[in-house]
Amino acid sequence: MATIVFYEKPGCGNNTKQKVWLAASGHTVLAKNLLTEKWTAERLRAFFGELPVAQWFNPAAPRVKSGEVDPAACAAEEALSLMMLDPLLIRRPLMDVEGELRAGFDANAVKSWIGLNDAVPAGDIEACPKGHEAKPCPMPEELHA
Repeated sequence: MATIVFYEKPGCGNNTKQKVWLAASGHTVLAKNLLTEKWTAERLRAFFGELPVAQWFNPAAPRVKSGEVDPAACAAEEALSLMMLDPLLIRRPLMDVEGELRAGFDANAVKSWIGLNDAVPAGDIEACPKGHEAKPCPMPEELHA
């Protein structure tokens, strides 16, 4: 089984479900805070591989949902600059397994890559389950206030 460095937004319900599923599948999950990680453009870019730039973004990020940031209109360099300034824009989780890097949690892709058991969690495991009008998940510092 794999050891996964798992960059998440602490408090994100789907990231929690993903980690639990990975661990139940026999993997070791080393969770890190995506929001406080010291990203460089080169390091961050490596996680996105061949994904189109628009798929680098977290569609549930407040600035994306409000229309302030249009992922489809961003070039790679602009996208990376925006993400380094506002890590909530980064599609998550970011995962590193022995130097092989991935962004997002497409269950079929993860199953093919490192393996997942058949105990699929309820609901969409990648997309934010909150509606566009819902209050965003608390930021990590709000969880401990």
